[in-house]
Amino acid sequence: MPFPDLKMFRALAAAAFIAAGPAAAEEVDLELVLAVDVSRSMDFDEHAVQRNGYVEAFRHPDVLNAIASGMTGRIAVTYLEWSGSATGTIVAPWTVIDGRGSAEAFAATLAAAPIQRLHGTSISHALNQASALFDESPYRSHRRVIDVSGDGPNNMGPAVLSARDAVLARGIIINGLPIMLKAPDGLYSIRNLDEYYADCVIGGPGAFLVPVRAIEGFAEAIRRKLVLEIAGRQPMLMLAADTGRRQSVDCMVGERLRRMWMDQ
Repeated sequence: MPFPDLKMFRALAAAAFIAAGPAAAEEVDLELVLAVDVSRSMDFDEHAVQRNGYVEAFRHPDVLNAIASGMTGRIAVTYLEWSGSATGTIVAPWTVIDGRGSAEAFAATLAAAPIQRLHGTSISHALNQASALFDESPYRSHRRVIDVSGDGPNNMGPAVLSARDAVLARGIIINGLPIMLKAPDGLYSIRNLDEYYADCVIGGPGAFLVPVRAIEGFAEAIRRKLVLEIAGRQPMLMLAADTGRRQSVDCMVGERLRRMWMDQ
């Protein structure tokens, strides 16, 4: 679907911000939903590294400096864990981070929560849940972003394209963190997950993805992605920009693989 250019998008977002009110709502530079995959296709050790990556990111000077560099010097963030089409847990509710103290408190909340592993992969349900969280946010900003991670394509729930397009129609940007740590098994994972995220998941002006290809680089990828999102920047190299030079991905590939597995 066609998207407005970044200048037009910011103008529309500013107008929506003024109209939305109420005047007492606290303004922040960014409202960010971290939608984190906790499906069983990842090992417990991988889940632990992922969670710790977010914990350490909010303690890192690069992330704190990115927050401080904004117009208000504060962002609002919430942390949602997701898997199948009937699951979703808010590990940390909407929280303003405006310095080292609040960042440490948010990181401590994440560190203290138990790590769960659930069944299924419904990116569409995760996007719908994440989008609804903005309606509950007591904050206002010109930028609303969903940062969705995952190690496989959508294989249950609504079609991912319809969910993505509904989110984008609200002026919300979707960025991706495709997790590509294992060889594809032909059932739940695919070889070109980064391309799948580029074609079927992310969207909106300036949307980007940061693939994770090695567990040793997990924490660095999370930190880098957060810095880019907070600062409103794109990475120098972005797979999504190359979609015109390759064949488009089948956005129903996960559902097809699941049906094949169930028919066996």
